[in-house]
Amino acid sequence: MKRRNFLGLGAAGLLGAALPKQSEASGQQSKPDDHRYQDGKSPWPICLDTATIRPASLREKVEIADKAGFDAIEPWDGELEEFEEEGGDLKALGQEIKDRGLFVPSVIGLWNALPPTRDEWENSLKDTRRRMRMASDIGSEHVQTIPNTVGENYDLRWVAERYHDIIEIGLNDYGIKPAIVFVKFFPLKTLGEAAAVAMNADHPQALVIPDTFHMYISQGGFNGLSLLDGNSIAIFQFADAPESPAPDQMEDRHRVFPGDGILPLPDILKDLKATGYKGCISLELYNPDYWERDLQEVADTGLQKTLGVIEKAGV
Repeated sequence: MKRRNFLGLGAAGLLGAALPKQSEASGQQSKPDDHRYQDGKSPWPICLDTATIRPASLREKVEIADKAGFDAIEPWDGELEEFEEEGGDLKALGQEIKDRGLFVPSVIGLWNALPPTRDEWENSLKDTRRRMRMASDIGSEHVQTIPNTVGENYDLRWVAERYHDIIEIGLNDYGIKPAIVFVKFFPLKTLGEAAAVAMNADHPQALVIPDTFHMYISQGGFNGLSLLDGNSIAIFQFADAPESPAPDQMEDRHRVFPGDGILPLPDILKDLKATGYKGCISLELYNPDYWERDLQEVADTGLQKTLGVIEKAGV
């Protein structure tokens, strides 16, 4: 069996924890190294996280993303559920997304999927499976596993084992790849902590989801990104942060367009490129000021500003 490193080799070639190599049979991560997007401006497909234009309906979000020129769209479980409750067919919507030339790299997400006890875990599986099914129906490659219920002072081994189980359920029952995300406001706060869960899950399809905003406000920093192998990243969440308030006072509503804040986004993208990552850059903004604007203009601006940072990175 071929092997891969979850951690990439550093300059001295000393880093690395071996896990089996992921399959390259599906998804954007199988594209050739020289494949580029956005008329050659980007080495990565650019995705619109639907929270960026939250007031629109799901179908409107698809139309807006298409008109703006995004390559992909990343919806949330709640809007998939609402779409079905209103009589919508997620499989048909997934086909419409494909027909527009877009794809769905990820869905957010598997909430409450990693509780701290066996009974709570068993009780959570019904909702976890429902969310996986919806993500699969719309044609998503990944689904985000949210560590909102792991508990303070969580047991790393327990969380990693349950994440292993979630990966198995996703792959075997729904044909979808669950990835682990970190959020400053949850007990699992940093990229390093998410990577620890993924590595300790001991599964060849264990994946992490970096987020530039939470890398900053969790004060976990950006340098750990260069230690990862790009194949261990499911999707890359992208946003800038303003100069104030202080990082420990920031909330998701403070996210701003790439290039409008203080984060070293071009340097981050250089490090990301060096990992060999081939997946999506997903524009993820929860700024309520943007929700008050023309949402098509917000999407258009977000894409152009993302491409502007990629150009500055020279990747």
